[in-house]
Parts: sequence; structure tokens; C-alpha cells
Amino acid sequence: MQREEFVQQLWLDYIHQHPDVGGLRLWPVEAPAEYLALLTLNHGPWAMEAILPTLVRYGYRPQQRYAMADRGLLATLLTAPDDGAWILLTELQLGTLSRRPRERLQRLVGNADPRDARSQALLCHGRPWPMPDWDTYQALHQAHPLAGWLSVMGPRMHHVGFDCQRLGHDIVELDRQLQQTGLTGSGDRHHGLFPVSPLLDYRFYATSSRRLAFAEGDEHRVALGGLALVQKQVSANQERAAELLLPHHTRCELS
Repeated sequence: MQREEFVQQLWLDYIHQHPDVGGLRLWPVEAPAEYLALLTLNHGPWAMEAILPTLVRYGYRPQQRYAMADRGLLATLLTAPDDGAWILLTELQLGTLSRRPRERLQRLVGNADPRDARSQALLCHGRPWPMPDWDTYQALHQAHPLAGWLSVMGPRMHHVGFDCQRLGHDIVELDRQLQQTGLTGSGDRHHGLFPVSPLLDYRFYATSSRRLAFAEGDEHRVALGGLALVQKQVSANQERAAELLLPHHTRCELS
């Protein structure tokens, strides 16, 4: 697989899960995303350190590492080899869960198809383990919302972020247009996957929940992620908005 195919598969999988984003026509379809936020967990072939070599082969380069102990997350920001979307690969640390939910998630993940574990498209093909039952999902969601999300979604793209300046519109204008389509934004910098730096104007739009069939056949609505808009507050800065995305205090040294 080449990088272009990898990004295309990520995007197709994402809009399949978020059809309300796939149907947006507020900016050109070919407009580049600023970043792709991918979520995984530190277990087996889905661990960040196991995935990073594949991303490097696609041409991405790790630029910065972040640690968010209060959320139980580690993240690596990877630059694209061209003007395309950067990747923010975020990893849930299972050790931050209490024993019972951690064991339930590990047991679920342990039932993954070994063929999926060997695939180079780990982040494109959806949940590699069986769907949990509703009680398991609720227990995991209560222990950590991202543990619940991973149990039903598997490692994949959580949301896509667009830089308003690259789209050629102000964030206030785009926010108004998105509200007209039915997507309501939140300026809460802790509402999405990770905390967001005060150097950016930011809105997170949770997409419509979807009805999912759980292991015992019952169906329930679950929130699956969303869309983010960012805009640099200091337009003279030459950095990409993705470089400013996470707060400076979360940075740590790259080994």
C-alpha cells in the first residue's frame, strides 16, 4: 500500500462512519485536511510503537511526542511529506483503567482475528475484534469514554481537523454554516479527543450518533467522533496549525 491509498482508505472509512461529514459541501471536496486524529491503544500490534514504522514507510515523520496523564493518553504528531494532512496518532494507555475494565477490554481485544493483526492497514479496516455486548460497552465507557469508543470502533480515525485559513474562510463564518447543516460546535477545548492549545481558535462538532448492533443483537445509539475546525490566532506564524494543536505543557522529548 502507498501513502495515497492509505489516506484514501482512512477517509473512506471515516465518511462511512460519519455520513453527515461526507455530505458537507461547504468547501471543495479536494480541500486538504490539516490533521487526521487517529486513536489506538497500547496493546499488541495496535500499539503506537508497532504502528509508527508503517507510517514512516508511508513517508510520515515523527515530529513531536505528547503525554496527557490526566486523560491516560500518549500522542505522536507526524508530518506529511507534502502539503497534505499531518497525523496525530493517539494511544490510550490501558494501565490508566482500573483492573476490571482493563481486563474486559484486554479480553475483547484478545479475540481479534490474527490476520487483521498482521495487516498493514490496521487503521483503515475497522474493529478487528468482535462487537462487545452492551453491558461491556457501558462499563468501559464509564471507566473511560475512549475505552468504550475503542471497544466498538477499533483503532481508526476519531476525527478530522480542518484549518480555516487553508480553506479560505474565517472560523466564525464556517461555524455558522456548519450550524445551518445541523452540526453544533463546541468551543470546549477538552470536548474532543485531546486538549487543544489556546494558540488556536477551535470548534469540535460531534457528528450524529449511530445505531449499532451489539453482541447480543440489541441496538443502541453511540457517539462515534466528529469534525474539528482550527484557526491560528497569530496569522504571521509560519507553523502549520497542527504544530500548535496540543498545549505546550503536554510536550515531551522524542526518544
